[in-house]
Amino acid sequence: MTAGNLIEFLNKKVDEYNQPFFIQNDPISIPHSFSKKQDIEIAGFFAAIFSWGNRTTIVKKTKDLMQRMNMSPYEFCLDLDLGRLKKLKGFTHRTFNEDDLLYFVEFFHHHYQNSDSLEAGFSSWLSGDDDNIEKALNGFRKYFFSRDHLKRTEKHISSPSQKSTCKRLNMFLRWMVRRDKNGVDFGIWKKISPAQLICPVDVHVARVARRVGLLKRKQTDWLAAVELTENLRKFDNNDPGKYDFALFGLGALEKFN
Repeated sequence: MTAGNLIEFLNKKVDEYNQPFFIQNDPISIPHSFSKKQDIEIAGFFAAIFSWGNRTTIVKKTKDLMQRMNMSPYEFCLDLDLGRLKKLKGFTHRTFNEDDLLYFVEFFHHHYQNSDSLEAGFSSWLSGDDDNIEKALNGFRKYFFSRDHLKRTEKHISSPSQKSTCKRLNMFLRWMVRRDKNGVDFGIWKKISPAQLICPVDVHVARVARRVGLLKRKQTDWLAAVELTENLRKFDNNDPGKYDFALFGLGALEKFN
């Protein structure tokens, strides 16, 4: 496939999947249940963090958590009391357990007492010279775990400094930052540019990217995510993250091998 044909092919797939129908069976459907900015942020964060494994299970478990929070996650986290916290008892999703959840809620409680948006937890680490969000991800992890916590909880928030692709956080940032008229991504954050986003990379995206020649690195790690994104910037320097729709759709939904 020539470079021109590849651009045409991927743009076609972006147009195909970046549509409202995509929302229904995807974890992004959870934050789409809300209208308040902070609810969208918290619901989106949990939906992204839970996003490994079967999409149906991810949606089901995140919906369960939102119901335990009375479908008002911002109010729940901001106005903590013992009675409310009891509703979280016994919640698990794969390796994410009740102890992890209580720390996440405590973090949100503390953060929203000092800021009206989760964006500051990421954007405050960036400067005008940063061409991607590496510093934001490293800084956010330090900030997130700046309070007393169990060591086991750290595995749920990744960072480039750990050589992780940071797939789940990159997906969350895509949801919050990307802006278009298609209605899938929210675009409610303004201090981070879509041009700075790194394409979320999981096994499906990596497999397709290698198949079409957009990724040469053998390890699926942070450097692989950067390499893929740099190649996608050749197609759209202002919005490389949009190609997540194409690569994910081809890999996870169409089984493009």
